[in-house]
Amino acid sequence: MSLFKARDWWSTILGEKEEFDQGCLCVADVDNSGSGQDKIIVGSYMGYLRIFNPYAVKPGDGVQPEDLLLEVQLREPILQVEVGKFVSGTEGLHLAVLHCRKLCVYAVSGTLGNVEHGNQYQIKLMYEHNLQRTACNMTYGPFGGVKGRDLICIQSMDGMLMFFEQESYAFGRFLPGFLLPGPLTYSSRTDSFITVSSSRQVESYKYQVLAFATDADERQETEQQKLSPGKRLAVDWVLNIGEQALDICVVSFNQAVSSVFVLGERNFYCLKDNGQIRFMKKLDYSPSCFIPYCSVKEGTINTLVGNHSKMLNVYQDITLKWATQLPHIPVSVKVANLQDLKGVIVSLSDNGHLQCSYLGTDPSLFQAPRVDSREINYEEFDAEMKELQKIIKEATKTQDILPKSEKHRDLIVTAEVSPDMDAESQAIDSEVKAEAVPSVTVKITIQSRVTAQKPNLAVCVQAPLAVTCDQFVFDDLEPDSSETMVLSVFLKGNCSPSELEGNCVVSYNTPTGILKVAQCNFRLPLRLVCFPTQPSKAANHKLTIDTNKPPISFLTVFPDFVDLSEDDHANVLGFQFLTGSKTTLLASKTSQRYRIQSDQLEDLWLITKELMLRLEEHFKKQNCEDFACTFSGSIPLQEYFELIDRHFELRLNAEKFQELLSERAVQFRAIERRLLTRFKDKTPAPLQHLDTLLEGTFREV
Repeated sequence: MSLFKARDWWSTILGEKEEFDQGCLCVADVDNSGSGQDKIIVGSYMGYLRIFNPYAVKPGDGVQPEDLLLEVQLREPILQVEVGKFVSGTEGLHLAVLHCRKLCVYAVSGTLGNVEHGNQYQIKLMYEHNLQRTACNMTYGPFGGVKGRDLICIQSMDGMLMFFEQESYAFGRFLPGFLLPGPLTYSSRTDSFITVSSSRQVESYKYQVLAFATDADERQETEQQKLSPGKRLAVDWVLNIGEQALDICVVSFNQAVSSVFVLGERNFYCLKDNGQIRFMKKLDYSPSCFIPYCSVKEGTINTLVGNHSKMLNVYQDITLKWATQLPHIPVSVKVANLQDLKGVIVSLSDNGHLQCSYLGTDPSLFQAPRVDSREINYEEFDAEMKELQKIIKEATKTQDILPKSEKHRDLIVTAEVSPDMDAESQAIDSEVKAEAVPSVTVKITIQSRVTAQKPNLAVCVQAPLAVTCDQFVFDDLEPDSSETMVLSVFLKGNCSPSELEGNCVVSYNTPTGILKVAQCNFRLPLRLVCFPTQPSKAANHKLTIDTNKPPISFLTVFPDFVDLSEDDHANVLGFQFLTGSKTTLLASKTSQRYRIQSDQLEDLWLITKELMLRLEEHFKKQNCEDFACTFSGSIPLQEYFELIDRHFELRLNAEKFQELLSERAVQFRAIERRLLTRFKDKTPAPLQHLDTLLEGTFREV
């Protein structure tokens, strides 16, 4: 039994698929029984009004038929219910029900029953007010210091405060700078109304100022209103809290001290009567409702704050005294006296879960059964402990933490690149201006050890390279089955790629619904983007690579680019890119250096990277692990920046020509409309050189 869980004393579920909100709950002695026991009044957006008098024989009992005193459908959504002295000529409590376009005040009374069914309760309509504006919420109190009765103030959705002196309508006032309605309450100590505006400010308005302000029956001021003796509505004090408020409550348990509590979206404020902050508490959760109540400690106030984590926190000023778990998210919480129990927590959720609970624990009557005593065999326990420790040690080894090897994976994808170019090129829609654009075949195989559901293969290569098909979708793969796909890669864009590597990714679902991914990389041949040519002696850009090993003959490193019949290519090679540029690679005969040179700076990288990869593979086959490549020259930043400036200039020119094209297109369409109008005219007029202007604009376009 958890100590931090609300103990269910009485609970029930209200209706089916009904909705409730902050103002739908109220606790009071609405039938004027004089017993000091509160009744629970609940109204729903479906128009149902219910009054409960909970009576639990033992904690946790469900609702009994006699607990429901009254249930009636009012046919209109109930926005808020309040209990007060709303009828003139009597100080008895009456029930005020706020609808969207109506305010109704009822008298709740009971008749003693002569049979076991109990007492009978009914409501009687005392009076009602039809509202000209859609209501949002209401508050009540002895406005203006009246004695023995309560007046009602209703806030409309468009920011008008409508005041009712019981059976009669008094006046209405618009709040200045209104955008959206906020919480509203009345402070009897200062005779003022407190709300939170859309500017995220707490604002206070004196009732006397509201009463003598300019009449707000019309939104726009007329000349007669401007000349009337009324005053413009002025705010008493303002406090900027920087967030929207969920609720406002004024408490005055001690006549010497009155406090205004404001519950924000992330903070909880306690203000003085003049708007100064008495204290505030920053909340680390999202609150949903709150209610201040009297504290047993002098000079402090306790507050219940509910949040969206189904928790109810108890604060004494800013100190958290208790936290309890609720079975639902409360939208409204009250403290009531029920069945001689003082301080019962009444909470209501948005779907109609009404619960009366208390804090603490109940004594547990459970006793653990006795177990048969037996002798302990320590030798068996030691053997079992050693076996478990051995299993734990094997499970925590490094090789088990690392990814599984290829042969133990559920699905394996492999890619095999053909060593030769395709006899017949598969290039489609290529922008390369070369005579022939080669392509190379890539064979991809998927092997599955388990059932792979809905496998999807994606093949990615670096632009401007392209593939003939980059997406494959398969049916479910059975265990120990495989699928093979064949595709071709070619150079599509008229520029050199930054790398010659591709990637295959297979995504699939396991029978248990887990999404998994398998992938592999493949490397494309250099012959895909260039072919051998005669080396060039002169070049604008040169790059020298130093190594720690003697130079290797190009017959070994680049066998696919060297003609065996010519010995001159042992230390020098020429590469002709499909885009038209040429790059030369030279190996020093005396030093451990290689030189890459070209007329274009961007063409150096691909040959340099290919040289480094092939040298590393060569020395790796020779079991040489200390091979290294270094560059000791200056980084060609100036040439690099010139390329960036050139690219930027081309982008600016492209935007300029785009704007010019748009202007000429607009001009061309305007001339067409003018010509069409001339041609449709029954009395043709001269063209006034419109045909010449049309032809000139067309040429410019």
